[in-house]
Amino acid sequence: MELRRCGPVADAPVTKKMIEVKDLYKTYTMGKVKVEALAGVSLKIAAGEFVAIMGASGSGKSTLMHVLGLLDRPDKGEYYLSGFDVTKLSDRELALVRNRMVGFVFQQFHLLPRVTALGNVELPLIYAGKRNMQDKAKEKIREVGLEDRMFHQPNEMSGGQQQRVAIARSLVNEPPVIFADEPTGNLDSKSKEEIMQIITELNRKGKTVVIVTHENEIASHARRIIQMRDGRIISDKTVSGAGTNLTGTVVREDLIKNILIESTSALKSGLEFLDYMRQAIFAMLAHKMRAFLSILGILIGVAAVIAMVALGGGAQKSIEQQLSSLGSNLLMIRPGSPKVGGIAMETGSTTRLTFQDITAIAKDSEIIKYISPSVSGRAQIVYANKNWNTQLEGVGTDYEQLRVSTPTIGRFFTEQEVKMRNKVALLGTTVVKELFGDTDPIGQTIRINQINFRVLGILPPKGATGFHDQDDTILVPVTTAMYRLLGKQYIDQIYAEARRPDQVDAAQEMIKQVLVKQHHILPKDAEDSFQIRNMADIKSALESSTKTMSVLLGCIAAISLLVGGIGIMNIMLVSVTERTREIGLRKAIGASNKDIMVQFLIEAILMAFIGGIAGIILGIGISVLITLFSGWTVVISPYPIIMATTFSLAVGIIFGLWPARKAAGLDPIEALRYE
Repeated sequence: MELRRCGPVADAPVTKKMIEVKDLYKTYTMGKVKVEALAGVSLKIAAGEFVAIMGASGSGKSTLMHVLGLLDRPDKGEYYLSGFDVTKLSDRELALVRNRMVGFVFQQFHLLPRVTALGNVELPLIYAGKRNMQDKAKEKIREVGLEDRMFHQPNEMSGGQQQRVAIARSLVNEPPVIFADEPTGNLDSKSKEEIMQIITELNRKGKTVVIVTHENEIASHARRIIQMRDGRIISDKTVSGAGTNLTGTVVREDLIKNILIESTSALKSGLEFLDYMRQAIFAMLAHKMRAFLSILGILIGVAAVIAMVALGGGAQKSIEQQLSSLGSNLLMIRPGSPKVGGIAMETGSTTRLTFQDITAIAKDSEIIKYISPSVSGRAQIVYANKNWNTQLEGVGTDYEQLRVSTPTIGRFFTEQEVKMRNKVALLGTTVVKELFGDTDPIGQTIRINQINFRVLGILPPKGATGFHDQDDTILVPVTTAMYRLLGKQYIDQIYAEARRPDQVDAAQEMIKQVLVKQHHILPKDAEDSFQIRNMADIKSALESSTKTMSVLLGCIAAISLLVGGIGIMNIMLVSVTERTREIGLRKAIGASNKDIMVQFLIEAILMAFIGGIAGIILGIGISVLITLFSGWTVVISPYPIIMATTFSLAVGIIFGLWPARKAAGLDPIEALRYE
């Protein structure tokens, strides 16, 4: 519908005709039965009139009022409000016109619980984009004589006082028409008279009043009484001496056009979102336990995601630290276990590693950066009156760089000390603790297998892998170990390091060829004659396993987030059911489908957001506690926090959308009647 702004107020045409309907029909389907609520109703109501509509239950009087009040649409017929055909308006436009042109007073009051009288009266202003006009709401409360009850909630007021609040709410946007549906039905005699005096006074001031009642006493206040039966008007009488003189009561014909034009051009003020937010917060505060349970589901999910991912990241970091202690680009060469007749023989039974092998491998210095022999065995260590059985390893000087073993205190042995088979040793931290306690071991003499050795340094701590304590070890020169301690003639294994990660495969192939040549082995027997282990492969496998574990932990935690989202949806659906009458009221005072949907959606998002923030704090707290009490390494990174927060908001939007759409789609009449 195309609308153009009309001229100034002084130039606008005026009319005394407020309501005009022609041949209205309305049929309801109840199961398989069709009930004709309106059967060709035609009616005119002038501006400023006081009309009472009466009839037995099922006569159609309430349906007529709902159609006149723009809460329902007729199946057929014409309806002109202030000279404007409102039957062609969209639902949103009807909500705007209803907000500005119509005020409702209901038998059940329909006040929002846990909201003050002032808050209830302000509601129509919110949907009119006039939130800042709070003084207007206070003025209307004073007019109905409730200034001292302005900040009281409905459960703190009598029925008559609640109805006065409802009347103030109907007047706050200065609508020209007031519809009252059995406004005194739930009141005592004194309160009835007080309410009717207020309504009569409103009519004297120029308001058009249409009241639906079955009480003759109430109808007697009206100037005109319409009787209905079976959806038809059977009587329309003017009561002499009642009501007011309508002289001078006029209304602009372009009033509705201007309302629609203003709404199209302004689409309310920028405070709209804040108003939605306030309404959502009020709803959450009004149902604290329900909101808390929704928030709790998201909180647990987000906290689980952050804690699980932090735990997985910590495990990955621990593995990386342990792998780094092995050295980078590392290759380990050991004698093979050949098979004879399908039976595996002893390691090194056919091929033994020698110092000549090391010299041959080290010649290719463009690929090999460091190389060290290694022999190992158990040894009994004695210092003063303490002794300890530990792992002993004889190595070369390159071992310091190969296995990241630069002493934290003291120094590593030199090439000269290796050649001279010097009796020097480096101790792991476990050995230091068992033998020396808090005493400085550097320079002290210990006995290894009854032979005196001088302590040169303390090895850096490397931790435990499974049941193997990497710090329960002693390093001595390889020659010393072979010829003074272990009585070995051959090397147990060789450590070699490629210069770059991309050279590891080339180094492995080169070592294989050197050993085949050195030991005169057929290429086909190479795999049985010796083994070359690539630590990069082991590292990659461990890292892959750790990442898989982290993803698995994250997925398990994400499931809890999903469950929390379903909980929000469930509770929001229950909320829609519990607040059906509230939704009907909001629509009656001018809320559009969009207003209802956005408010419920913001509620869901707000709960998810609060749960997300609280979950982040709890998740970080759990991660810290894990570190403090279990000693496990955890890594808290921004990624899971951002992911969890984003996911919680997405949960609020996705799982809040269906309940919000359901709430927005409720019929205002059915919602108001919902029990």
